[in-house]
Amino acid sequence: MLIVTTPDIAGRRITETLGLVRGSTVRAKHLGTDIVASLKNLVGGEVRGYSSLMAGAREQAIDRMAEDARRMGADAIVAMRMETSAIASGASEIVAYGTGVRLDATD
Repeated sequence: MLIVTTPDIAGRRITETLGLVRGSTVRAKHLGTDIVASLKNLVGGEVRGYSSLMAGAREQAIDRMAEDARRMGADAIVAMRMETSAIASGASEIVAYGTGVRLDATD
């Protein structure tokens, strides 16, 4: 699945716009990571546990969006965006969304 943040794809013609595709996931913090994060607040630096948690969440949201596009019969997703929001204390939702499209056939 070709996924781009631009409204079109260089060298390809969009033949049909199928509509909104999306994928999301909700992730909660882990107690062990919270302890490390508290210590990092004292000395500074990256909280790798949180970075890893959010990277995995982004990948899962993108994978779910791509699956939504496949079900719709899309060849690609254009204008892809991501958003994050806190939905509860210690839990965040990641949403990936874009427009599912069909592309012209190439040789």
